[in-house]
Amino acid sequence: MPAALLAAGDTPGSLVVERIVEAYAFAAADPYRAATHNKGIMNGIDAVVLATGNDWRAVEAGAHAYAARNGHYRPLSKWWQDEAGDLRGRLELPLAVGIVGGATRVHPGARVALKVLGVSTARELAEVMAAVGLAQNLAALRALATAGIQAGHMRLHARQLASAAGAAGDQVSQVARQMIDEGTIRLERAEELVRSDLQ
Repeated sequence: MPAALLAAGDTPGSLVVERIVEAYAFAAADPYRAATHNKGIMNGIDAVVLATGNDWRAVEAGAHAYAARNGHYRPLSKWWQDEAGDLRGRLELPLAVGIVGGATRVHPGARVALKVLGVSTARELAEVMAAVGLAQNLAALRALATAGIQAGHMRLHARQLASAAGAAGDQVSQVARQMIDEGTIRLERAEELVRSDLQ
């Protein structure tokens, strides 16, 4: 991926690439960080596995066994900076999935998901899953390399609280932004902001 596309706010893409590679190196050196790294990958893969009626437990077990195949638990993906300064990533894992038997044949939702994906072989489905897992991993690493995962989670939490407090439409973003700016992300504050905006 071109470094320029990874820029975030005041953080240049070249620095984001370096930080992503460093985050990968941390996961490669520490099994506990590797577990979190791989969990993020599997968040993406599992969604496709479930949507297509495949066995997510088998896929998870295979992925984690593969991550420990050399006697040490390692990240499933690898990230590096190429000679042009751009980011390169690779994801390798076993994906025993199918498109013709079990739930994939009888569950209407699984049939629709396979049709939307446009896959005609199990290999193509596995490639889509791997691509989703790698994209999920890139998103998490980019967040770590820039604003941080916690900041993203807090923005989402603020929006959820605003909705729970009765905000609708544009008001959800306004209430969430106000709570973030104040550093007070609580349901009571969201309710106060919604009431004051409605009066």
